[in-house]
Amino acid sequence: MINFIKKKIALIWAKKHVKATAKFKNNAVEDQQQLLLSLVKTAEKTLFGRERNFEEIKTIQDYQTHVQIADYEELKPYIEKVKKGQRNILWTETPEYFAKTSGTTSGSKYIPISKEGMPYQLAAAQSAIFHYISQKNNSDFVAGKMIFLQGSPELEEINGIKTGRLSGIVAHHIPNYLQKNRLPSEKTNLIDDWETKVDEIVKETERQNMTLISGIPPWLIMYFEKLIERNGKKITELFPNLQLIITGGVNFEPYREKMNELLGRPVDTIQTFPASEGFFAFQDDYTKEGLLLLTNHGIFYEFVPLETYGKPDAQRLTLKDVELHKDYALILTTNSGLWAYSIGDVVRFISKDPYRIVVSGRTKHFTSAFGEHVIAFEVEEAMKATVEKFPAQITEFHLAPQVNPAEGLPYHEWFIEFEKEPADMEAFRINLDKEMRRRNTYYDDLIAGNILKPLVISRLEKNAFHEYAKSEGKLGGQNKIPRLANDRKIGDFLDKLKS
Repeated sequence: MINFIKKKIALIWAKKHVKATAKFKNNAVEDQQQLLLSLVKTAEKTLFGRERNFEEIKTIQDYQTHVQIADYEELKPYIEKVKKGQRNILWTETPEYFAKTSGTTSGSKYIPISKEGMPYQLAAAQSAIFHYISQKNNSDFVAGKMIFLQGSPELEEINGIKTGRLSGIVAHHIPNYLQKNRLPSEKTNLIDDWETKVDEIVKETERQNMTLISGIPPWLIMYFEKLIERNGKKITELFPNLQLIITGGVNFEPYREKMNELLGRPVDTIQTFPASEGFFAFQDDYTKEGLLLLTNHGIFYEFVPLETYGKPDAQRLTLKDVELHKDYALILTTNSGLWAYSIGDVVRFISKDPYRIVVSGRTKHFTSAFGEHVIAFEVEEAMKATVEKFPAQITEFHLAPQVNPAEGLPYHEWFIEFEKEPADMEAFRINLDKEMRRRNTYYDDLIAGNILKPLVISRLEKNAFHEYAKSEGKLGGQNKIPRLANDRKIGDFLDKLKS
């Protein structure tokens, strides 16, 4: 009876929520303009606001004149002041949290999350689930066990600001009514070593009535493989009531076939777009491609055409100016004190009514050793099309340029870890190259002009990408391996693991 009541209440809440949120889909452009001016007004007296004369900003154009696009390095001096306990620097109050992320040139990054920003992170996740329940007209999964593959909830303090991984911070805000259903245990969640942690999660969950599982695709696959190895059953045989998988962090499509193989049957999937800087979008229709952009969640968005990103005269577009099927670098201004912040993600609009996006890559993850500027969306779509024509199961892949081959023309080298190889590898390779040429005209010109030879596939041993992640200390719930690079750093490591 308790489970029946819980499911009924969830369905009622979901229907009301979806109805209440319909308005923002229709008012996105107006909401965004009002939001920006409100953020600027709030932060007028901050150090950042005073230095950039926020009191003079009355329009979006004024804002773009006064505030230049910045990356973490450019905001870091302000964040360091906040870390030292100084107030009124980027936002009117000190942050409630620092979300600590792995950096490259910057080392660890400390992304501020304000008291105003944190509720939006939680509301977006809740909204994604409510949209699913409402559309499915079914909330059965709320009666079962749920697991969120995430970082440790243990937080440190920096001058009174709680600091840790975003997923660990969110763990402290799980509603009480879900706590009894949630796995793994706190003891297991606190384990630092990722492999040990997943092993313990397997033991804790293998006999449970799992109905919802959440995590980024590579680590969901790792968890599923360990379950199957230990029990000798497909995931939906182990968890017959599994109804929903929630993913985020990377494009799910390249993992879908492998995931379905491990699951044993298709399971409903919601894709999301969360980050330490904010929760930007989620799949509001689980049957269709595209993520609904959250335009009233404390974040003002700008979009720089990818071909001009990084140039002094690069256009900064707002929602009303974007075009469909074009790649844009995503720029954020948030109610946690990030101003015209370049997050490094690239998005592509597939709808403007409402505004829906796909994540098409990273501004720093591309291959352009020969001027071709291949991005992640192109390689993922080319791989997807090729696998559909020449069935195979891909665990993971990485593209790197080979600029100085021992002989012959340079080429793109695709390092691929197959779970199941195609019946005809050469036909698979030829088709993959054809799909890449179709998607990237610069690459096509290089092949046609005999500057590059067609791509080369290098098959890898099982667990090759796992070994690379381990070597870099990047095993864990939110760590992702770039699909492509402009150098041979990852490629040189994978060279040693060719099958």
